[in-house]
Amino acid sequence: MQRRHDIDALRALAFGLLILYHLAMLYVTDWGWHLKSSYLTEALQMPMLMMNRWRMDLIFLISGISTAFLMKNSRVAGFVKDRTWRLMLPLIFGMLVVVPIQPYAQGVANGLVEPGFMQFLGRYYTGYAWPEKAFDGWEHGFTWNHLWYLAYLWTYTLLLALLQPVLNSRPGLRLRQAFTGLRGLPLLLLPALPLFIYTVTLQTRFPNTNDLTHDWYAHPMYFTIFLYGWCLGNSDTVWAELAALRKRALGLTLATGTGYLLMVRMFWGVEDVSTAEQWTIWALRNAYVWLMLCTILGWAHATLNRPWRWLPWATQAVYPWYVLHQSLIVLLAYWLVPLKIGPVAEPLLVGLGTVLGCWVITSGLVQRVKWLRPLFGLK
Repeated sequence: MQRRHDIDALRALAFGLLILYHLAMLYVTDWGWHLKSSYLTEALQMPMLMMNRWRMDLIFLISGISTAFLMKNSRVAGFVKDRTWRLMLPLIFGMLVVVPIQPYAQGVANGLVEPGFMQFLGRYYTGYAWPEKAFDGWEHGFTWNHLWYLAYLWTYTLLLALLQPVLNSRPGLRLRQAFTGLRGLPLLLLPALPLFIYTVTLQTRFPNTNDLTHDWYAHPMYFTIFLYGWCLGNSDTVWAELAALRKRALGLTLATGTGYLLMVRMFWGVEDVSTAEQWTIWALRNAYVWLMLCTILGWAHATLNRPWRWLPWATQAVYPWYVLHQSLIVLLAYWLVPLKIGPVAEPLLVGLGTVLGCWVITSGLVQRVKWLRPLFGLK
């Protein structure tokens, strides 16, 4: 099977965007996060909102596509074993070693955890009962923070493996063909319909939690997107259509995104929103999400499907960088925010420090030490 360089490039770019998003969380006004700078700005709210609507959907879509490629070359049992090793080992290691600096820094900043990281670890590893709201996940005694994606992806991978007999049955093949056989405007709009239905029926009842067991709105959304990706990865014909539709998709993305943004601003802070108005907002939002994904896939297939010189390095680096980046952002912010060094110098130093830290740890240590590689998701 020919290597899909566009998907490799998209994976690296999507996780790079995630790093920028988490850096911006330090500075966006009214959005809670583990730490917050004293240099907050409302100017980030709307750009962050528009990115937030599709950033994780893109990652799960790419994960589904990649899963399809991987499953073509292995049996289901071997595939599940390999994915469990590649996903759960970094998750467990990350929760024990990489993530703890985040709840520590958040707890100290909140005044609910005593300074002293080693003392904190001694309590953290024993299920210590933390003060209420000391840090995100305090009620469990521990947290996986940004690594929740690995737990979700592993769960969806197992579910996909269990569904293989159904998906490969005659009705399952017809349903898959109905999706990958869409052309033109139906391809750009119809897959958003299930997402809209989930939003109408589940969103208000099940707010996002990232705790795996109570996310009954996020799971249908993410798993459906993951399945869309898996179907796309198993199709050889739909990619040319996505590339051909990329300009139309971009225009519709801008139109629906603008409409959604105008509606959000119109009803920002308004409690008495009619059902028709709310459904219009949700319809525009879900259309915008799927159109954005189609736009990204179409342009990527048309422009990125080539062996870029930076791609082998990025393909190897993306997993360790994902595991490391948020802990580095929080650690650097924990050191720098109290210094009040300015609204330009602070984000610049946090951002550059995060990139430099990811590069040094990954290229200088993780990729060179054999036993460290699987702890960060590498073969």
